[in-house]
Amino acid sequence: MGRARAASAATISLGVELAKGMRPIARLAFGTRSIEVAAGHDSVWAIIRRGGGGGLALRVAHCWGGCTKVAKLRAPADTLLRLRVDSPTGKQIVTFRSDDLQLPVLRVTTTLTPSTPLLIPYFPRDLYPLGSGDDPMTASGRVEAAQRGLNSGLLYLHLDKPAFGSVLYFQNLTALNDYFQATGTTPDSAVGGEWPELGYLPPTPPQSGTPPTNPLPAAVEVTMSDAILVFHDEAAADEQDSARRFLQMLGTAYRQLDAPATTYRDWVSRCDRTLHDLEHAPEATVRHYGHTYIHPYTAAEYPDIMVQMSVISALRNFAAWTQRDVPFCEKLEAGLEKFHDRQLKTMRRYLPNVGKDKDKLAVDSWYLYHPLLNLGHLALDGDTRARRLFEGSLDYAIKAARHFDYVWPIQFKVDSFDVIVEARNDDGLGQTDVGGLYAYVMIQAYELCGEERYLAEARRAIDAAKNMRFELNYQANLTAWGAAACMRLWRITDEEYYLQQGYVYLASFFHNTAIWESEIGNAKNYDVFLGATCLHDAPYMAVFECFDSFAAFEQYLKDAGPDLDPAARLLVSEYCKYALDRAWFYYPDALPADALAKEDIRNGHIDRSLSFPVEDLYVDGKPAGQVGQEIYGAGAAFVFATRSFHNISGAPFRIFCDHFPVSSERTSARSLTFGIEGGHARRATFALVRTGRSALPSFTLRTIAGDEVAPHLSRADRVEYRIPANGEVSLHW
Repeated sequence: MGRARAASAATISLGVELAKGMRPIARLAFGTRSIEVAAGHDSVWAIIRRGGGGGLALRVAHCWGGCTKVAKLRAPADTLLRLRVDSPTGKQIVTFRSDDLQLPVLRVTTTLTPSTPLLIPYFPRDLYPLGSGDDPMTASGRVEAAQRGLNSGLLYLHLDKPAFGSVLYFQNLTALNDYFQATGTTPDSAVGGEWPELGYLPPTPPQSGTPPTNPLPAAVEVTMSDAILVFHDEAAADEQDSARRFLQMLGTAYRQLDAPATTYRDWVSRCDRTLHDLEHAPEATVRHYGHTYIHPYTAAEYPDIMVQMSVISALRNFAAWTQRDVPFCEKLEAGLEKFHDRQLKTMRRYLPNVGKDKDKLAVDSWYLYHPLLNLGHLALDGDTRARRLFEGSLDYAIKAARHFDYVWPIQFKVDSFDVIVEARNDDGLGQTDVGGLYAYVMIQAYELCGEERYLAEARRAIDAAKNMRFELNYQANLTAWGAAACMRLWRITDEEYYLQQGYVYLASFFHNTAIWESEIGNAKNYDVFLGATCLHDAPYMAVFECFDSFAAFEQYLKDAGPDLDPAARLLVSEYCKYALDRAWFYYPDALPADALAKEDIRNGHIDRSLSFPVEDLYVDGKPAGQVGQEIYGAGAAFVFATRSFHNISGAPFRIFCDHFPVSSERTSARSLTFGIEGGHARRATFALVRTGRSALPSFTLRTIAGDEVAPHLSRADRVEYRIPANGEVSLHW
């Protein structure tokens, strides 16, 4: 006999209650689906069905001691149903809303007002797919993605038998901050489960002989759940269909959120302060072989090529933007030759004189290629030294890729390709997205040299990552560059496959973002909304991955054109918009002193007077900077400033916009047009920032329809507007 599938008590109980029949409360029309709201023994349920195609059971209120009373309440026009549910523990209000402007959406929000200070030892999950006869145990399908750590509380699944289709469950964790604070909990991996018991498992204090006593206060309403469910009739087949559908459904859920407002950040002044500290702070640099090199962290760690190139590339962007030389950048460039191994014909991670506590032959796979990415940027801009080093490293780069058959380990020896660390954990996977970074480097080589072999290498690397699905992401910025490589390959080859494969990279990237604003612990002092976890399993967001992803997405959107899926454009544009705001809080002077790590800092120390960012911010509010103050992240200010601030020749101001321009034309001496393509029905910040001592002139800003836009804020040094994130504006002064 075959082994029976294990089932939880909650699953068995639901199956029995559905078989016996629950007390009906309401029936709701929901497009091609129907919703039956019913009361069971200890819960109120919404049973969502689609003809003969199966269904879902959503627990909308859990009632310890049973549901003593359920009553319908008067509902606003935009609400399907509003219920009051009484139980011995208190009063719950359940609100049902729907939207089908894009994909069908059901949003169910539940609040609880406890009748007494209420300890929460346990709550069950809330989502169960239903098979034939409304039996959860006969439902057949698959969970494609679930919440990782403290990232978005999402679950992406498809129910195949019966053929219900695809579902994205999104728990709006922002709305639950009061619950987390009251109970002293965090929603770490709270949304997921084991088929068929899925959904949100509210975090509860750890249980022991003396459990914590953090109750929900009596007579205070707290949101227990704010669940957004997005439906699609089709169950995705291959990874490209699945990825694009995920982005479309996530974009639909995103539009339901009250996304936080952004704040203008003066990245230009941050550049000036950072450059001063790079030049003058003794903690920033070290001398070797008569040359100047950057420390990775404050007065800590040995110089390495990735660090040098990250800062050099950002400074070169800044030099081009200011149209003046940056002598400090030239000093750094002068020492690059010492990283080049003439025998192996590659850029080595460390200088030849690196300390004995380092294995000078060891290299992380992505460390081999990321410096080439930045050398390629410089080479394509006409830098002869960068081109020589870039071209002089390409054969080795290809040799390594072919040796590993385009599936890279975590770390290996550069002289022998012996693997030092094979996999990131027990799943056997290495640096799964390095192929995307490698592909982008090969595309740079193709554009620089015109040789087809480089294009063939890019194709092989992207093809080798097939069927990774939501395991593709290893490190956020590498995944972003993989998306950019796919988009560029599509533009070069005109093969639709690469456009679609880019969505796989994007889906994996956005699976690892925190689409919520945390107020837990120190997180109330900074923003985390739409931040990406630096690694697939990392507990923090990191500044380097943040700004490097921003730079990759700029390239992605430049190449995209009108064929890009609107949901993908929305999510990428919004990520970049929030990065410009959120990244400000990596700088120690932007945080309260008590929000910073004090002891056990892994690398160096934190100096709040230096304009270098800390590496790590935590969604759960742990002290920032535990990894260290990241001098190699100093490029952030220069990357953000040069992409978001736009100089206007002969004018006493520059333009700031939190979306990348797709068009800009000077129409007269005192007028111009400026076009952006972000998400439909979203807003962008457009600011006019004084550049000298002269007073700002009077401005008139109009939309493409001719409607005048009133300033959102007007100060002596800056006038801010909120404009449509998709369209063109005309400016007159």
